[in-house]
Amino acid sequence: MVAVVAGALVASPAAALTYAGRVREQVLPNGLKLLLLEEHKAPVAVFQVWYRVGLRNETLGRTGLSHLLEHMMFKGTEKVGPEEYSKIIQRNGGNTNAFTTQDYTTYFATMASDRIGVVNELEADRMAHLQFQEDLFAPERQVVMEERRLRTDDSPVAALFEAISAAAYTAHPYGWPVIGWMEDIRQSRLADLKEYFQQYYTPNNAVVIVAGDFDTAQLAAAIEKAFGAIAAGSPPPPVRAVEPPQQGERRVTVRREAQLPFVGLAYHVPNLHQPDAAAIEVLAGVLAGGKSARLYRELVYRRRLAREANGSYEYTSKDPGTFTLYAQPLPGKTPAELERALLAEIKKLQSKPPSEREVEKAKNGIEAGFVFAQDSLFYQALLLGQYEIAGDWRLIDQYLPRVRAVSAEDVRRVAATYLIADNLTAGVLDPLPPQPGKRMAPAPAPHGMVH
Repeated sequence: MVAVVAGALVASPAAALTYAGRVREQVLPNGLKLLLLEEHKAPVAVFQVWYRVGLRNETLGRTGLSHLLEHMMFKGTEKVGPEEYSKIIQRNGGNTNAFTTQDYTTYFATMASDRIGVVNELEADRMAHLQFQEDLFAPERQVVMEERRLRTDDSPVAALFEAISAAAYTAHPYGWPVIGWMEDIRQSRLADLKEYFQQYYTPNNAVVIVAGDFDTAQLAAAIEKAFGAIAAGSPPPPVRAVEPPQQGERRVTVRREAQLPFVGLAYHVPNLHQPDAAAIEVLAGVLAGGKSARLYRELVYRRRLAREANGSYEYTSKDPGTFTLYAQPLPGKTPAELERALLAEIKKLQSKPPSEREVEKAKNGIEAGFVFAQDSLFYQALLLGQYEIAGDWRLIDQYLPRVRAVSAEDVRRVAATYLIADNLTAGVLDPLPPQPGKRMAPAPAPHGMVH
C-alpha cells in the first residue's frame, strides 16, 4: 500500500533536466520515505539509507552517540553475524561504508544493479533486528576512541578547528565534535546506544535513496516488502536549540606540538533556507574557490605569506552554520600577519564589489562542479539525501538558478553583513616545539563528517 506518491519518471524533456522530473518519492505506511532515481547509463545502482540523526540530536555528556552507533550497525543481527554485512556486500561485487555528520547518519552500498536486492534485505534486517552485545560494544568503543586520537587529538589543526567550533556556538550542538568528546565516548554505555537506536532508527525517521539502473515500480515493491513490516516508532524529540546572535568577537588559542602555526576564522551565516545563502556560496567561490581565487592568489602566490589558504561553507546544513576561512603561514611569517591579511581581503570585498569577471568565474566554477558531478550516481543520491535532510530534496532544482541570479553587489553586501568582527570566532594554533624524535604529520582541515 502506498501512502504518498509524488514525482514521475521523465515526464517531458524539460523535466528530464530537473530532479523533480526524475525522482519518484513514495512514503510507506510506516513512514519510511523512498526517493528513487532511475538512470540506465550503466548496470549499477547506489543504495543509501539516511537516518535523520547526527550531532545536532545529541546532548551534553552524550556526544558522539550518533557516530558510535554507526559503528555498531556492523555488529550483526540474528541472521547476519558481526562484520558479515560488509563481507556479503563484497562477495556480491559491491562496496559499502557509512558516515556521520552534524545532521544525519548515512549507510550506502554500490552494487551491480541485479544485486541491489542484497543490500535492500540487509538494511531492512539491521533496521529491525540489530543486536547489542556487550562483548562487541566495548572493543568498538575503543576503536572509536582511537579514531578520535588519530583524527583530532594527534592532529593540531583538527584540534584548532574543534576549539573554534566550541567557541563559536554557545547554545547549539554544532559546537561539539561529530565524533564526540573523548570522555563522553569513554563513558558511553551499551544501554545508551540501544536507547538511541530505538529512538532514531525507525522507518519514520529514515529515507531510502536509490539511484541507478533499476525498474522503479519493481524496486519500490521490493523495498516495501523488505521494510514494510517494520513498525513505526515514536517521533524523535525535536531539536529546539537555536544559536543566539553573537555579540562580540571570540578568540581561542590552541598550543600544541606542531611544525607551523595555523589561523582559522569562523563567521555565523545563514543556510539554504535564507535568500542570502546563494550569495554566500558565490562569496566563498570568489574568496576560496581554488588556486586562482583571491585568498590563494594574494596570500600564497603574490605576497608569499602562506603555504595554503582556503575556506568552506555548508550551504545545506539543517540549521545555520558557519563560513570558515583558514590559512597556514610559511616559515618566518606570523599568525598575526596572516590574520591581518585574511581580514584585509574580507575588507576589500566589503568596500568594493568583486569584478563581474570574478563573480562569473565563481558562478561558472560552482555550476561546473554541480553539473559534472551528475555523472556520479553516488553524488546524485548524496544530493538528494542532503537536501531532504535539510528540508526538501526538491530544493536541489533551485540551487543553480539562485546561484546564477547573484550579482557582484550581492557578494559585497553579504560580506559586509555577515563577515564582521561581532560575528567572528578567530582561532590560532600556537605551535610548541616537537619532542625529540617525534614525527608530526600535517593534518587536513576537518570536513564535518566522520566515517
